[in-house]
Amino acid sequence: MNSNTAGVVESIAKRRRIPLSEPVFRGNEWKYVKDCLDSGWVSSAGKYVDLFEKKVAEYVGAEHAISTANGTAAIHTALMIAGVRPGDRVVVPTLSFIATVNPVIYCGAIPVFVDSEKETLNMDPEKAVETIQRLVKGNQKPKAIIVTHLYGHPCDVDPILDIARQYGIAVIEDACESLGSKYKGKMTGTLGDIGCFSFNGNKIITTGGGGMLVTNQESFAIKAKYLTTQARDDDNEYIHNEVGYNYRLTNIQAALGLAQLEQLPAFIKKKRGIVQQYLKELTDLEEVRLLSEPEWAESNYWLITVLIHKAGFHRRHFLEKLRGGIILRPLFRPLHMQRPFAGRNKGELKVAEVLYETGLNLPSPVTLTYAQVKKVADSLKTALAKI
Repeated sequence: MNSNTAGVVESIAKRRRIPLSEPVFRGNEWKYVKDCLDSGWVSSAGKYVDLFEKKVAEYVGAEHAISTANGTAAIHTALMIAGVRPGDRVVVPTLSFIATVNPVIYCGAIPVFVDSEKETLNMDPEKAVETIQRLVKGNQKPKAIIVTHLYGHPCDVDPILDIARQYGIAVIEDACESLGSKYKGKMTGTLGDIGCFSFNGNKIITTGGGGMLVTNQESFAIKAKYLTTQARDDDNEYIHNEVGYNYRLTNIQAALGLAQLEQLPAFIKKKRGIVQQYLKELTDLEEVRLLSEPEWAESNYWLITVLIHKAGFHRRHFLEKLRGGIILRPLFRPLHMQRPFAGRNKGELKVAEVLYETGLNLPSPVTLTYAQVKKVADSLKTALAKI
C-alpha cells in the first residue's frame, strides 16, 4: 500500500470512528483568530484575553474571571489564594481526574479523600461533612475543600458549603468539566469561593488548552492576576516580591474561546438531546443505568455515563468485546488507588471503587448523530449479551 492510499484509508477510518469527544468549530473561530494574526497580538496580551474573561464572568454570573494556561493552573492558583501551605489538609473527592488533586501536592499540602455517592458520582456530602468534623476534632482543620462536578453533573454542595462556612474553610470548585451546568438554578463555579474551568480540547468548549478562575471576591481576583503573571510588582521594572507563575492564556487561545463561548448554549442543547436519544435506545436494558440529573440539577452532560450491573461484567473484558470504532472509556481510576497517593486514605472508599468497576463513558460529542447513538446502543446490547 503506497502512502497516498494509506492516507485515504486512515481518513475513511477516522470518519467511521465514533469518538468519545471532539471539538466543533462552526462559529467565528477563524474570524477572531485571523484578527489576532493580522494585528500581531498573539501572545498573552490583547483584546481577546480581556473580552473572553469578561464574557465568561457574565455567562456564569461571577464578578471576576482570570484566565489561566489550563484548568490545573486555575486549581493551583485557587489553592494558593486560599492560603494553602505545606502540611495543610485539603479535603478532596477520590473519584476525579488526577488534575483535581495534583495541585494540592504542588502546595505541599495533604489530600484527604472522600468517597462518592451513587446518584451523581460526586463527593458524598454526608461523608464530606463527617470527614471535616473528624479533622476538626483532631485539631487538623482543613484549609480548603475541593468539590468537583464530575462529567458535568453538579455535586450536591449545600451541606458542604454549610459546614465550610461554619469552620471558615475555603470552598474551591473544580468545575473544569461542568461549564454551563447548574445547581439549584445557579451556575457551577459560582457556588463556593473560587471556581475553576478548563478549556482543553475535549471539553464542551475549547481554546486548545486554557482555563479560567472565577470569583466574587475582588481581592482573590487581584491576587490571581498577580500570581498568574509572574508576580510582577512594577509595570516598567522587573521587580518581583513573590514567586509567581507563567499561567497566562494567549490572545489566540482567548479568541478561539470567545467564538466557542458564543456557541455554548447550542452545544448544551444538543448534548441534552443526545442524552434523550441514549435513554430511548437503552430503556430496555435493566442492567444499564444512564446517569441522569436529579431534580435540583441541570447537567451539561460533558461525558455521558452509564453504570452496568450484570453478573459476570468485567469492565476491561467488556471493552474488548466492543467493535466498530466506537470509543468508550472507563471512569477515572479513584485517586486513592493511584501510586502517588497510596496509603493516604484513612477511611472506607468502597463506593468509588465500585463505580470505577461498573462505569463507562459513552461517545458524547456534539456532532453525534442519532444513527451513531443507535450504533453505540446496539453495540452495548450485543456485548452485554455475550456475558
